[in-house]
Amino acid sequence: MAETFDHTPQVWTAGRLRDALANLPDETPIHIGVADGPGDFEGYGEYVLVDAEPVEMDADGTDGAPPVQFTLFADARAGAYYLDVD
Repeated sequence: MAETFDHTPQVWTAGRLRDALANLPDETPIHIGVADGPGDFEGYGEYVLVDAEPVEMDADGTDGAPPVQFTLFADARAGAYYLDVD
């Protein structure tokens, strides 16, 4: 049987993100390092932020209204890539 572990990352709030970006010039690109596995940033994949918008999630069963999360969307960095034919 495979070993398991609980992974509980500290999820940032909008306020914490605003604080982190407060002193950056407006034209600063935002890069996103995506962990290779839970908590494993040694071989992270590097992406760039391309969009941000509220996303409606499935209803959580409390009042029937679907919760809305603010989601950042990332894409591969600019560059030449082999065409994915799958």
